[in-house]
Amino acid sequence: MASQSLDTVSARRRVRAAFLNAQERLDHFLFKAAPSGILMEERYERNSKGLEVFWKSWLPNLGIATKATLFFCHGYGDTCTFFFEGIAKRIAAAGYGVYAMDYPGFGLSEGLHGYIPSFDEMVDHVIEQYARIRERREVAELQHFLLGQSMGGAVALKVHLKQPKEWDGVLLVAPMCKIAEDVTPPAAILYALSLLSYILPEAKLFPQKDLGDLAFRDPEKRKMAEYNVISYADQMRLKTAVELIKATREIESKLEEVTSPLLILHGAADKVTDPNVSKFLYDKSSTKDKTLRFYEEGFHAILEGEPDERISNVIDDIISWLDSHVAIQ
Repeated sequence: MASQSLDTVSARRRVRAAFLNAQERLDHFLFKAAPSGILMEERYERNSKGLEVFWKSWLPNLGIATKATLFFCHGYGDTCTFFFEGIAKRIAAAGYGVYAMDYPGFGLSEGLHGYIPSFDEMVDHVIEQYARIRERREVAELQHFLLGQSMGGAVALKVHLKQPKEWDGVLLVAPMCKIAEDVTPPAAILYALSLLSYILPEAKLFPQKDLGDLAFRDPEKRKMAEYNVISYADQMRLKTAVELIKATREIESKLEEVTSPLLILHGAADKVTDPNVSKFLYDKSSTKDKTLRFYEEGFHAILEGEPDERISNVIDDIISWLDSHVAIQ
């Protein structure tokens, strides 16, 4: 069932429903150590462009006051559920309302699977959906933070650059401010593929390495990642690749405009997104309130693919930073 074409959202939703119970029984730290009693809600909403967008929330147990809200931007090919469920539950148990959405074309949202026709437009979808959620009565008066992982780091930075006054902080995990040289083709091939993307934008022709093996340090956790059956694991579509490269170049040129309180967490041995670019972001950003933390020997997926203790430490670092920034407002 999981090997069928997932180009349509109806297929992705069927497959996710079929695998949901199996996913929750996986022997992964994020599932085993997830707190109980978290209030969860899943919803579909049609946005102003006519696309049905999936989003989910994780709220503290009844009787626990919500300190602030955290809005998640997921990575390329990923979803806002599966591994993030365990992360969100840990953060919600610490007193935060956590909200996440699937971008159009990913996870349970409508759109051609794995296709990003415009990175800017995708960011606008995120801004619109999260604006709707922030207007909800239960969170409207709270502080709002952005959490972006990998490509989601680029999304979060773009959201902040478009809305510099509307967020109380940006948290980035292995952010894609620049794609590592090891996983990009030579310049001449990139140019040819860029031209071809105008003719065959949806074609799965962009050459790439198996990022899963590069992302997960723990091979057993790498195997479990395959149970996120609605993630996009095929070859990258041409237009998607061109849009990601264009977006990272634009973000790299605007790092001085990053003014929000900033937390950057990165595995020191990451071969997917360059840790040196996180250091560059830290140095170039205009904010005075910034923290950069490297994790020794850490690969790209420091929230999912590391030893259990490391994953727990990274989540604790996120919660501690949030606690300190809620307290100082």
